Amino acid sequence: MAIAAKGTRPMPGESTRNRIVIFAMNLASREGLESLSIGDLAKELNMSKSGLFAHFGSKEELQLATIEAAEKVFGHAVIEPAFESPEGLPRLRACLENYVRYLEDCVFPGGCFFSAAAAEYDDRPGRIRDRIAVSMRKWSEMLLEQAKAARMQDQLKPDVDEDQLIFELKAYTHEANFNRRLLDDGTALGQALKAIQSRLDDVGSRTGRAALRR
Repeated sequence: MAIAAKGTRPMPGESTRNRIVIFAMNLASREGLESLSIGDLAKELNMSKSGLFAHFGSKEELQLATIEAAEKVFGHAVIEPAFESPEGLPRLRACLENYVRYLEDCVFPGGCFFSAAAAEYDDRPGRIRDRIAVSMRKWSEMLLEQAKAARMQDQLKPDVDEDQLIFELKAYTHEANFNRRLLDDGTALGQALKAIQSRLDDVGSRTGRAALRR
């Protein structure tokens, strides 16, 4: 299923289910997953409530489908292009820089879909929270995988803790998203990019720094 995110309305010719989740993703990124309502979406998309209900069956199923679709958008925008870079520190940097560009390009009109969803559901046990956590863990594990690949290729200094490194790098991107969206700080994304590069230079061995310069 092809998924797009930019814009508030789906393009003509999209499948009905795809049209619904595109609209739902954009709405949820601005107003939260809890804002999704089968009745309201049916009205906005000029569908019958029963017609939309036939695709999802419940608000929870609609929310879960929206999260899954948002994960695909994130993957297309951030992760897939990073795999054009060599494994290890170059790919780790590419993932993080792509994330910052994803914020800059407003792939979702409300900023980072998953940061917003995590804040909305972090204290609400249930299937929605669990599904958001799966997406967040996938991102963390993928970054850690590249840090471990860097270790295997002698790209990291001996005393570097890979888990701590990833924690710090993710903190830069989360702070950039928060400062840009809530504080309207136009310098936040540039500061995040500088911080990422500086930290990778600091932890990189001679081999790692050479790999980053290629």
